[in-house]
Formats: sequence, C-alpha cells, structure tokens
Amino acid sequence: MRRLPFLIGLILFATPVQAEVITSPSASDVSVTIYRDPNRESGNASMGWPGGYAFITETRTITLPAGTSTIRFEGVAEGLLPETAIVTGFPKGVREKNRDARLLSPAGLVDAFLKRSVTVRRTDRATGKLKEQDAIIQAGPYGGVVLTTKEGVEALGCSGLPERMLFDGVPEGLSAKPTLSVLAEATAPTTITIQLSYLAEGFDWSANYVAQKSSTTSELALFAWLTVNNAGSQGFPDARLQVVAGQPNKEENRRPPPPAPPSLVLNCWPMDVTSTHPSFALYNLAPPPPPPPPGMMAMAPIVVTGMRREAVMQDAAMAKVEMEAVQEDLGDLKLYRVPERVTVAAKGQKQVAMINQPNVKADLIYRIDINRLNEAPSEIPIMLRAKNSKEKGLGLPLPAGRVAFFEMAMGTQQLAGEDDFSDKAIDEDIDMTVGNSPDVRATRTDMPAKAGQLNTKIKLSNAKPHPVTAELVFPYVTSSAPKGLKRGRGGWVWKGEVPANDSLDLTFALRFPKGR
Repeated sequence: MRRLPFLIGLILFATPVQAEVITSPSASDVSVTIYRDPNRESGNASMGWPGGYAFITETRTITLPAGTSTIRFEGVAEGLLPETAIVTGFPKGVREKNRDARLLSPAGLVDAFLKRSVTVRRTDRATGKLKEQDAIIQAGPYGGVVLTTKEGVEALGCSGLPERMLFDGVPEGLSAKPTLSVLAEATAPTTITIQLSYLAEGFDWSANYVAQKSSTTSELALFAWLTVNNAGSQGFPDARLQVVAGQPNKEENRRPPPPAPPSLVLNCWPMDVTSTHPSFALYNLAPPPPPPPPGMMAMAPIVVTGMRREAVMQDAAMAKVEMEAVQEDLGDLKLYRVPERVTVAAKGQKQVAMINQPNVKADLIYRIDINRLNEAPSEIPIMLRAKNSKEKGLGLPLPAGRVAFFEMAMGTQQLAGEDDFSDKAIDEDIDMTVGNSPDVRATRTDMPAKAGQLNTKIKLSNAKPHPVTAELVFPYVTSSAPKGLKRGRGGWVWKGEVPANDSLDLTFALRFPKGR
C-alpha cells in the first residue's frame, strides 16, 4: 500500500502536457517584395499560377502563457515554402514549424467528421415540415456522403427533397486561411512582438508600357504601369510593396500550385426542372467581348470594344501621375519601391504608376529581312528604335514587359501594335517591333544568277503622306560589303528614305559565302 502514491506520482509525471494553442489571426504590419519568374525574360506575368515568388515579412503581437504553446499564424501566403520560414522574437526561440495545409471547405468538414456524429436537417416527405435527426458520417466526401441514421444506411442528397448537415464546430487543425504553426516556450506569461519572414510562390510582376508618338515631332511619350500578380487565396492589406528586376541566384525548387479545396459532390439524380437549362441558353451564344490588355485591367474592369480599349490606354498615358514607384539599386539588381502602402489583393492584380517619360527621342524604322520577300507585295514591320540614355529622354533601367504603341491617324491616336521586350540597361539600344504597316510595302524579284552571285531587285512603296525610313536586312552576303550595304544587326543592312506617296527601286548583287 505504501507504493501506491509513488506509482500514481510516476503516472502523473509521465503524462505529456498538452501545449496550449494560441492563434494569431493577422499581421499588424507586412512587407511584400516580389521577384519575377526566372524563366520569363519578357512579356506579361501569367494569370494562372505564376512562376515568380515573394519575400514576405510580417510583424505580429502575441500574448504567450507560461510553458509550451503552439502558435498558429493564420493568413500566411498560400504558396508559403515552410523550409524558408524564419521567426524571431520568441524568448526561447522556436522548437518546430508546421505548414497546416488543410483548409476549411464543405469537403474538408465532411472528411474531418468521418465516424463522428452530425445533425441532418431535412424536409419530411409525409408532413412537409423540417425535421432534425442525428447521423454518423460513414464515408465521404469524394463522390458522395454515406450516413447511418436510425432508419439505416443512406446516401446524403438522395431523398429528392432539400437536406443539409449541421456540425457542432470546426475541428482543430482545419483553418479558413492558410496557416503556419510553431512550437515555442516561455518561462512566464508575456506579450511579445515577433517577426515572421518567408518565401512564397504564386507571385509575379511585369511592366506594361504605353508609347504615344507625337503628331508634330519625332518624340514619344512613354508611360509604364507596374503590374503585380498574386494568385494565392490570401491578400495583404496596407502592405509595403517592392518589386525586384533581375535574376538573383535561386535554386530551382518550383512546386505545382496548391490544389484547390476539394468540392463536395453528392451523386444522385438532379433536383432540377425542365426550365433550369432552357435550350435557347445553350446554343448560338454570342462570344464574350475580348478581355482588356493585361496591363490595363485596373484601369477598365469592363472593356466592350476595341475603341474603348484604345481610349483607356491613351488616357492612362496622359493621366496625371499621383504616385510613382521609386527605383533603387539592390546590389546588381534593381528594386522598385511603391512609396505608399497598397493592398496586394488575393487572386488579383495591383497596378501602380512606374515610369513617366514624356519626351523620348525615338525613330520609326520600317525593317524587313529580304528572305521574307517575294513577288507579292509584303507589309513591312514597324520598328520603334531608341537609345536608353538621358540625352534621348530616358536613361533609367527599363524592366521587361509589353509595350502598346499608338500613332496618329485620321486625327486621332490609333493602336499601331504591341511587342514584348526584355530588361534594358542604361545606354542600351532598344528595338521593338510594334506591328506591320499596310502603307509601306516591298516586293522582291530575283534575276538570273551567276556563279556565287545573285542579282535581286527590291521595290519599296510608301503610301504615307510623309517620307519613311526603311531598312533591308541581307543575312547571306560575304564580309566584302556590296555597294550600299553596311554591317548591322542581323547581317548586312541597307538603310534609306522612301519618299512620300512614292516608290523606290533598288538592285543588289548578293555574293554568298563559299559552299552555299
């Protein structure tokens, strides 16, 4: 009998102490720095699950009890990489981290309540009144839910009348928001401010440019939006936002996007009527209007016509800029900081004015490779050429993105074309092909060839009311330059002016490398 208290003491000592769960629902301050998709050199960010990532830093205030606690950080990014998470500010540090991936959903509730009791509320077929009864979920949620009631085993949703399940609460570990949990200790109750930093996938950003050619000079007005994509289910209100241009060294560890919460499907007969899906609604549907350009979504949520699209883009370029991103150096990378706090919305885009250069000196060049020409008239591509220097009205790092080019026609600015381009450094040349000209055309006629030489006749026509500058590219000539050609981009280049409302005939003797 004397051993009994000692044995009870051993049993009590061996019983593990349950850690108290502390929930931190949101951050008091957050900073989001977004890095571009390293595999995307130009163009716009993806609207699906982007390949870029973000470095997120959150500040949270937590009250800890004495002893060991499990702290649940709700509202972290859906694409969080748990191995990158760093938590600082706890009195004794952090013992372990867990990414809680189970999110609250109808299917998640059913899965969490398997073999547990729930309440089923349904319409009584005999009386037409609502009634409630206890049931145990035996199987589900995929493909259907099987219940055991006092009447026996049945499938939910197969009575032909409205019915639903009621749960007595949300099970532990099932959160409405993405959650990261950590295990920490404190010697006494205390209120602390901690900092949580981590990398998260599912983000990206790009620059969207609008270039307008002056009707009186050769200058352009260049405006750019900073467009940020967040594909995750969690937004970040009132955040400090930065984006980074360049390619930091980061090990390839891309993962597939997190799966969407599973849907709860009850497979019985449909409770529809014949007018639920009328036949006239299923056939001969008019196609939806074209979506707005990716860079302009924040300017015009609904775009019905191409004319409206052009007007929005013109208004964007001419609008007074109230807030503009500030460029800074981050080592060899370029960082653009938004000067005011903004909301990075869940599953959405954020746009901020980035660049506004109203007087860019640029040239319009009509440039084509002669190998693309034949005896049928061909439209010549329009190239926008500029130098990224202060003398030319630029002189700042230009992030990769897409440019929409507008030119005056019939008294109004009209969309002439769009193009993607990669990052451009200061003093780098900029060539952007923005479309094909129906007014400037070319034909090619080959003469009888001699040994190693081909005589070619090119006819350039210009239907515009002003002269244009044209370039012809000859990629297959030898290092001995034929008359009128000079070394240039893509091979040998002829450059000249085509008069207004006129044509120009050119004849070249092309000498090919040996062996061709």
